Amino acid sequence: MIYKPYGYLSQFRSRDSKQQSKRFLMELYYFPEGTMAIGRLDEKSEGLLLLTTDGKMSDYINSQKVEKEYYALVDGDISEEAISKLQKGVEIGFNGKKYQTKPCKAFKLKEAPQLPERSQKIRDARHGPVSWVSITLNEGKFRQVRKMTSAVGFPTLRLVRVRIGPIQLNNMKVGEVIPVDVLI
Repeated sequence: MIYKPYGYLSQFRSRDSKQQSKRFLMELYYFPEGTMAIGRLDEKSEGLLLLTTDGKMSDYINSQKVEKEYYALVDGDISEEAISKLQKGVEIGFNGKKYQTKPCKAFKLKEAPQLPERSQKIRDARHGPVSWVSITLNEGKFRQVRKMTSAVGFPTLRLVRVRIGPIQLNNMKVGEVIPVDVLI
C-alpha cells in the first residue's frame, strides 16, 4: 500500500510524448516488474492506493464487492439535502452519456480529518465555507466522487481515499509505502 501523493499518476508505464511533464509512481521507488495499481486515483487525488503483481487480486478489488471510502473537502457548507442526494445516487456524465450512480454511504464529517498537508495549497475557509464529507462506494467510474459532489452543488477541492475494504490509510505519510499481506 502507498499513500499516493497529489500530482502523481497511478501508472507504471513509460511516458509517451503527451505525458512528458507528468509524474509517475514508478519515480518514487523501485517496484518489482509487473507491479500495477489496483484501481486508480487521478493526478489531483491522493491517498490509499494498493499495488500488486497479482491480476486476480486486482480484478477482485476493482469489482463491486469491495468498498472504497473517500474524504472530500467540498466548496461550501454541504447540506443534509445534498448528502441525501449523494446517498440515493445522482446523475453524472460518464463516457459522453448520463450515468446514475448507485446508492452509497455518505455523511458530513463533524471535524476536519487529520491528514498530511497537501503539496499544493487549497482554497480554504478564509475564502468562504468549506466542509468535509465521507463517501463510500462499491463502484468507481472516472472521477466519480468529484462528479457526484459537483452534481449536488458542492465541488470537490481535495479528494483523499482513506480505505479500501478493511485496509485503512491511518497515519501514513505522503509517499510512504508499506508492504501488506492482508487478503481482502
